[in-house]
Amino acid sequence: MRWKLLRRRLSVSAPRMTVRSHLPWPLRWAMLALTLGFSAALALWAFEFGKDIAGVDRRASAELARVRDELAQLRAEREQATSIVNSADSLLKAERAAQERLAQQLKQIEAENLSLKTELGFYERLLPAATTSGVSIRALKAQAQGPGHVHYQLLLMQPGKSPREFNGRYEVTLVGTLNDKPWTSVPPDGSKDVQLKQSLRLEGLVEHPPEVVVQALQVRVVDANGAVRATQTAKI
Repeated sequence: MRWKLLRRRLSVSAPRMTVRSHLPWPLRWAMLALTLGFSAALALWAFEFGKDIAGVDRRASAELARVRDELAQLRAEREQATSIVNSADSLLKAERAAQERLAQQLKQIEAENLSLKTELGFYERLLPAATTSGVSIRALKAQAQGPGHVHYQLLLMQPGKSPREFNGRYEVTLVGTLNDKPWTSVPPDGSKDVQLKQSLRLEGLVEHPPEVVVQALQVRVVDANGAVRATQTAKI
């Protein structure tokens, strides 16, 4: 009987048995945590040791420092390029402004040249030197400028190397027609005092009624005593 019971307990058909530890569960968890921590620390140490052996960390630090230096250099170059661009833009604007000023000055010079050519033409039309003594009208030019206005230019001269100073006045007279009838007038602003030693260039603008057709302009030079010293007429 005992033999059968012993064989039943030792055979496959024997009832299952559960082996329980005598350690409490908080202690078991603490031991498990210590084991995992130790394993993680060992793995981290192995990883860092491997990097030190391979030199990975040092190369990464050196590479990072190099990249930072290159980035700083690129930023400096960008700022320098931006400064150069701004300077070039300022120079370009200044050059454009200078070109505009030069163009304006060129136009002004051309206008002055045209005026000089006009004056040269005026002097080229001068008559030959007079043989008589005293003041004379060497040239006279008159031109209508719009309704009611006539512009004139004249040149007074005295022959000789050291002539006496002439003091007098010149009078402007307009000749034309008004309603198909002869018309003559001395404008209020057509008489002016004059003083000259050898030569004097004069010009002016006289007014007349717009309905008058002016055909000629006459200039008389009179001395201080009222004697007429020179007379000339220019057609319009």
